Amino acid sequence: MKKFNSRICELLDITYPVFQGGMAWVTDPTLAAAVSNAGGLGILSAMNADADFLRSQIAKIRTLTQKPFGVNIMLMSPFVDQVAQVVIDEKVPVVTTGAGMPGKYMEGWTQAGLKIIPVVASVAFAKRLERMGAVAVIAEGAEAGGHVGDLNTMALIPQVCDALSIPVIAAGGIADGRGMAAAFMLGAEGVQCGTCFLVAEECNIHPAYKEKIIKAGDTDTIVTGKKLGHPVRALKTPFTRKFAQMEDSPDVTQQEADEFGAGALRRAVQEGDQQMGCYMAGQSAGLIKKIQPAKDIIEDMVNQASVLLKL
Repeated sequence: MKKFNSRICELLDITYPVFQGGMAWVTDPTLAAAVSNAGGLGILSAMNADADFLRSQIAKIRTLTQKPFGVNIMLMSPFVDQVAQVVIDEKVPVVTTGAGMPGKYMEGWTQAGLKIIPVVASVAFAKRLERMGAVAVIAEGAEAGGHVGDLNTMALIPQVCDALSIPVIAAGGIADGRGMAAAFMLGAEGVQCGTCFLVAEECNIHPAYKEKIIKAGDTDTIVTGKKLGHPVRALKTPFTRKFAQMEDSPDVTQQEADEFGAGALRRAVQEGDQQMGCYMAGQSAGLIKKIQPAKDIIEDMVNQASVLLKL
């Protein structure tokens, strides 16, 4: 397979410019190691867990791969200060961030030699983070699963690429080589994918979750939480439909909505709860038709993109 001529591969010492998104309750050491071993960048999710949990995850992934890997830090986590120090102590090669501005941690991470690659949803945010020392950014369009912004991938990526000198990784709605090739044509130097890795053999989510992804069509996702200030894209289910109704009701407080939603992702991932689970997924779910090893997901994507880009 031809190696992509990408600054991100050289920067991170990876074979293919394919990141596996850091998905809470999903991206454990087994999946992340499988992606890294296949030549991409596997990323652990620190989610809302404490320092001890993250240390245990890092220790485990290091028994499964000798390749570079990353940790995704959700800046809304109550333990963010703890985990921000753990990635320094453990000399994690790459840190990605989401759900906030990582400004207060950037200097410490950079001084420790970590490569910081934040997720951004706007040009202004991306430019600010480049000034702070980010080595690259992940520009994520609203087609993505989980927490999303307003701009779509097709419009966001070229504008971020034009504004920055550091590499841009495209995310949101990318699940095959066509999406990867399109991202490169827009100026990106890598892609981050989440939804397609939900059906990797090494992904330890409940079988019901994988089945829902494979059966999903193009209109089977919904964004909820926008009126509450934290929009999330997930599959349409009894839970998301009820949440959308509550969000639109003037009689429901934000606290009531937050309490209704608490634990819904965990119930989907671990229990396959059909009624109260939140099955986060991007609009690319309709492209995903089978369970296969992470290595095959990456190689199929890269092969198809290489043909389209005439590499």
